[in-house]
Formats: sequence, C-alpha cells, structure tokens
Amino acid sequence: MLQAFVITLREGLEAFLIVAISLAYLRKRGRLDLAKAVYWGIVVAVGVSAIGGYLLFHSANQEWIEGPLALVAAVSVLTLTVHMWRAGRQIKGDIEGHLKTSAQQAGVAALSGVFLFTLLMIGREGVETALLLIQLHPTPLLAVGAGIGVLAAASVAWMWSRFGHKLNLGLFFQTTAIFLFVFVVQLLIQGVHETSEQGYLGTFSAAVHDATEAWGPDSGFGHLLTYLLVILPLAWLLIKGMMSSFKGPKPPSSVPQHSSAR
Repeated sequence: MLQAFVITLREGLEAFLIVAISLAYLRKRGRLDLAKAVYWGIVVAVGVSAIGGYLLFHSANQEWIEGPLALVAAVSVLTLTVHMWRAGRQIKGDIEGHLKTSAQQAGVAALSGVFLFTLLMIGREGVETALLLIQLHPTPLLAVGAGIGVLAAASVAWMWSRFGHKLNLGLFFQTTAIFLFVFVVQLLIQGVHETSEQGYLGTFSAAVHDATEAWGPDSGFGHLLTYLLVILPLAWLLIKGMMSSFKGPKPPSSVPQHSSAR
C-alpha cells in the first residue's frame, strides 16, 4: 500500500503539474484556444496508458516476461528519477520552453504541437506508473494506496497552483526519489532473479539464480529494503530540515542612497 501510494503520488503530481503549468502558460500567452489540445492530449494519454497497463498486467502473469519487465521498469524509473532530482526546481521553465515553439505557431501546427507534447508527457507518466504498479503484489490495499496517492497528488498540484511560492517542489522530488531508488534496487534484484530463472543469462543462469534466491522479499535483506523505503526518505527530510535551521536569516539588502544634485 505504501509503495503504491508513493508511486501514484509522485507520478500523479508530475502529470498534474504538467497540465497546470501548460494551461497557465497558454493563458499567460493569450493562447487559450490551444487549451483544447491539452485536454485531448490528456484523454488520449490516459487511454493509451490504460491499454498499456492492461496489456502489461496480463503479460506480467507470464513467467517468461516478468524479469525483463522488472528490469525495464528499474531502468526507466532510475533515469527519470535522476532527471527530476536535478531538474525538479526547473520543471516550470522546462515545460514552458517546450510549449513556446508550438504556441508561436498558428492553426493546425500549433494544435498538433501542443497535443503531441501533452500526449508524450502525460503518456510517459502513465506508462511508468503502470510499469511500477505491476511489480507489486495485487491486493485491495494496493488499489486503496494508489487511489489515495492520486488524490494526494491532485491536492498538492492544486496547492502549488495557489501557493506555489511556499511549496518546495525540489525537496519533494528529492525525497520521493530516495524512496524510488530503494524500490529500483528491489526491481533489479527481482528482474535479475526472474531472468536467470528462465535461463536468459546462459551458462550463468544457475549461479545467478542461486545467488539471488536469498535476496527475495521474505529474506533478511528484503526486509531491510522494506524498512529503508521509510527510513531513508524521513532521514533526508530531517537532514534538510536541520540544514535549513542552521542557516541564519538572510541579511537585509542594503539600498545605496544617492544624493540628488541640486
């Protein structure tokens, strides 16, 4: 439940922020006529993500593809998480920069550009969410955690649109990135173990399978990773809070006084 909550919270927040920033930018540029392209992009992206998630879920039940899917999910999460760790503070500028070229065009070219941008950005978040969720054991609590995560993401995105100057998105993306880094370790172990079980590693399959057998979710190492999913993000928040408290107040800016010539 906790894993599903954090996954949908993070991915959902990125998706909601993309939509909010895109619409705000179009409104600022006086191009609200392009808003319908954003809405259509959302609809198509959600549809594509739902279909992709359905296919991936049923494919994941086949043992021959479980390992490769886990490895693909791990690589996808790792690369995008590293990107958001570095660029979390600049997400607004990045999105506006991509929309600028399309908004400067007219007619079908502008609508197509905004639609494709929205489709790719939202679709990426949806497919990544599906890749992560299918790695979890399906239970009613998983669905509850995922639903709460989506609602929490929508709430945070709304607060950002109203009180953006008070929300530290950089810290949010860093904290959830630590959670996902630990989750990536679990995915890598699972992916390597499953691929070796299917004999995809050739002559090394038996040795790798035996070596990773003791690293499963029910092992001591697996329990340690589960604890770290909670401990490491909380420790990072504590460290950042202590660092902020050690910093003294900013000195008041001195405004030079210029005497006027008489």
